[in-house]
Amino acid sequence: MSTEQTTTADGHSYTLTRTLDAPAAKVWQAWTTPDQYAQWAYAAPGSVEMDVRPGGTWKATVVTPDGGEYPLTGSYLEVAENRLLVIGMDAPGKPAPQTMTVELDKQDDRHTQIVLRQTCDTAEERDMAEQGSTMLLDGLSGFLTGAAGA
Repeated sequence: MSTEQTTTADGHSYTLTRTLDAPAAKVWQAWTTPDQYAQWAYAAPGSVEMDVRPGGTWKATVVTPDGGEYPLTGSYLEVAENRLLVIGMDAPGKPAPQTMTVELDKQDDRHTQIVLRQTCDTAEERDMAEQGSTMLLDGLSGFLTGAAGA
C-alpha cells in the first residue's frame, strides 16, 4: 500500500492518495454499505444510514477514542458506482455543506487507488478534516485487509 498527502498552495485544501489492496468494487461496497462503513469509520453501531444516489442523504455518529459522540449528516452530490462519490457534509453554522470527493481508480484486479479531496474555509478546518480523513483511510485499509481473508 502506498500513501501520498498533498496540501495545496492556498493552504485550505488537501488531497490524500492511497493504493489499497482490494478491487474497486470491494472498496465501493465498504464505503457505501452501512454495516461495512460502521466497522471501519469509527461509527456507533446502528447509527449509519445511507441513500447512495445523487440527492440521497447519509448520517452517522462518529465515536472518538475518548468516547465522545458526534452526529454527522449530509447528502450525496454525485455518484458513479465503483468510481466516484461527491459527498456534502453538513457543518454547523455554515450556509453550505463542506464537500469531500472520493475517487476510485482500478489499478488492476487486486488494487485500487483512492483519492480523497476536500477544500475547507480555514487552515485549521483543513488540518482537522485532513486528520479525520487520514483516520478514515487507515480504518478502511485495515478493514479491507481483514476482509480479504473473509
